[in-house]
Amino acid sequence: MLIMILFRFIHSKDVFEAFYKKDLPMLSKLKHECGAGFTSKLEGMFKDVELSKDIMVHFKQHMQNQSDSGPIDLTVNILTMGYWPTYTPMEVHLTPEMIKLQEVFKAFYLGKHSGRKLQWQTTLGHAVLKAEFKEGKKEFQVSLFQTLVLLMFNEGDGFSFEEIKMATGIEASELQRTLQSLACGKARLLIKSPKGKEVEDGNSSTSLFRIKISQIQMKGTVEEPVSTTEREFQDRQYQIDAAIVRIMKMRKTLGHNLLVSELYNQLNFQSSLEI
Repeated sequence: MLIMILFRFIHSKDVFEAFYKKDLPMLSKLKHECGAGFTSKLEGMFKDVELSKDIMVHFKQHMQNQSDSGPIDLTVNILTMGYWPTYTPMEVHLTPEMIKLQEVFKAFYLGKHSGRKLQWQTTLGHAVLKAEFKEGKKEFQVSLFQTLVLLMFNEGDGFSFEEIKMATGIEASELQRTLQSLACGKARLLIKSPKGKEVEDGNSSTSLFRIKISQIQMKGTVEEPVSTTEREFQDRQYQIDAAIVRIMKMRKTLGHNLLVSELYNQLNFQSSLEI
């Protein structure tokens, strides 16, 4: 594959990994190309994915024994801090049904893993929202923010921007992107007018049963790649320090040039080493 051929010519593979690990489909290709020892972080990500699957199997079994499981089918991915990209938590106003199910899962998980702490990442949530129109039933693949906005229209035909912002708790900049994706995309579920917004019934005439609503991604800042690079170089420094300790414990005394040469042999940064 051309992508993996190009990857072989990248010098700073650890810096590349920090940016590219956000794209999960590439992880298996990177592991195949570089081997299981390429990075412990990637291995940790793989482990999280597999453990989450097992946790959800047991959670589904647990919910089958509950008298009131509710109308929502919840799936949770448990991700370990330090392995995954960091995201700023955003507190939003979930529906009572969502909050109840969150608490049920929290009690289930912490009951098996005492001492741990769960932090919900609402910016990464998504849902399949079911709707009924005169022409038939539809399913919409939407983000959690899109879900919160659309559910408001069960209670009314039109809302102002401020009303939606107050009801959902979504930050203004993120709400603008969310509404734009719902009202200005290829599949328009909402229509905009000076008086507010309402559900567009005409969209139900599509021949598709499940419709994926495109999401407008949050724009990356200049600081993000800079901070990521700085963090990776800090990790390199820790590896260098540890390697120096190992070498000097074994050699006792060693000249600077020989020490640098030994570090090159032990470390695999594939780029210029600054000592």
